Amino acid sequence: MNLPNIQIKKILYATDLSESAVHAFSYAVSLANMYGAGITILHVLAEFPGEEFITNMINADTWQEIKNRNYSEARNQLIGKKRGPVALKEVLQAFSEEAKADGEDQAFITDEILIQSGSPAEVIVETAKKLSCDLIVMGTHGQSAIADVLIGSTAKWVVRQSPIPVLVIRLPL
Repeated sequence: MNLPNIQIKKILYATDLSESAVHAFSYAVSLANMYGAGITILHVLAEFPGEEFITNMINADTWQEIKNRNYSEARNQLIGKKRGPVALKEVLQAFSEEAKADGEDQAFITDEILIQSGSPAEVIVETAKKLSCDLIVMGTHGQSAIADVLIGSTAKWVVRQSPIPVLVIRLPL
């Protein structure tokens, strides 16, 4: 049997900022070190899934006012006057730098940090394609067979739709 020579040069690490995503980052770093790959960190701000339904009930201007008012209030409560994506990008940059500092033998390269909005699963797959990534690494929340059925739909969708390999990491039991 003639096995292909696997080359991993670009890893897309998708994070929802959960504990399982942080755990998955150690796998992304380990693989990046093993293959000499760069890591792109991606966080997707999920859009409200029922927006089309709401705009059928109220006009678009009213809905935009409601979104703007609530977004501003939430942003001010969570991060003060800074814009959300900028603050998240700074947090992810600090996270990446701390991981490098904590592990002297973990000299991975962070290619870029992306904050995007949309459907998380779709954005992950599209970003991996656009950046010509060789691997997607992400966490999942499933802790049992029942939980796997009920949650983890983003990871499942990415696994089914991605044209490149996806490494899905669960928290240790």
